[in-house]
Amino acid sequence: MPDVVVCGASGYAGALAAHLLWRHPAFELRAVTARSDVGRRLDDLYPRHRVPLVLEELDLERHGKVDAAVVAYPHGASAPVVSALLDLGTKVVDLSADFRLTDLEVYERWYGEHGAPDRMDEAVYGLTELRRQEVSGATLVANPGCYPTATLLALAPLARAGAIADVVVDAKSGVSGAGRGADDTTHFVSADENVTPYGVGGHRHSPEIDQELAALGADVPAAFTPHLLPLDQGELVSCYVTPRREMDDAELRGLYLEAYADEPFVELADRPPGVREVRDTNICRIFARADERTGKLMVFATIDNLWKGAASQAVQNLNLMFGRPEGEGIS
Repeated sequence: MPDVVVCGASGYAGALAAHLLWRHPAFELRAVTARSDVGRRLDDLYPRHRVPLVLEELDLERHGKVDAAVVAYPHGASAPVVSALLDLGTKVVDLSADFRLTDLEVYERWYGEHGAPDRMDEAVYGLTELRRQEVSGATLVANPGCYPTATLLALAPLARAGAIADVVVDAKSGVSGAGRGADDTTHFVSADENVTPYGVGGHRHSPEIDQELAALGADVPAAFTPHLLPLDQGELVSCYVTPRREMDDAELRGLYLEAYADEPFVELADRPPGVREVRDTNICRIFARADERTGKLMVFATIDNLWKGAASQAVQNLNLMFGRPEGEGIS
């Protein structure tokens, strides 16, 4: 049974990853580490996860001698830890942005100096449904951001078909997407009964979305704007596509059925989905419609930003890296 450590388990995504791995039938969760709350039990910090392990300060001499690690550190802090774990022969799923981008110059423009640029070429972008074969043979998987996960699953069939001339992505997420150390905009008083756009024209997930759309065959910049909703978790992306040619509902539906008919964690809905439909699951639920009046294609996708957008997708990738059934421990 492979043993695993979760680094950064005091954050929302790291704590959920620990919860999933503690109950996983094929992995042994050996330790949980954190940069804050050291000395507290994880089930004291997050009672609902019921993981009876004490948060420890990371010590690579002890914690690096495992088969795998899920690293849930912020960007910048993650790369040196990931590099050190790889040097010890540990397989890593990284939840930060440090290894998602393939171009160092683009990374530094959006995030600053990279902590392990020599490792960037080793990473596989871990959107499982699109990179399953590469993930299976990887030692380092860069877990996608939550917004790119929903957006790319929503647009992949159209991108592969060469059908996207232009796309606008209107995205909405609950406050947990900002993490435990978020600013006052996510405070209850600011978020309740309110909807607020943020990162307008400069959200850090934009280059990630553009990079992966280009890899799928749609080399067009997406106009991407996220909004904060007064929810604790949940995410919806509404994608408005100008197609390169006319496409009716029947053809559009056929394109998505062909792409996702055999995908266990992608559901095609008969109506626009809501975030409650996928809460606490690894599922992405998608609805696509051709608008005859405008000629636009509209695609809506919803995920749980902490599950499919972070922790459960990390476990999905970890399963593949160790030859386990993809849905083990998260279905």
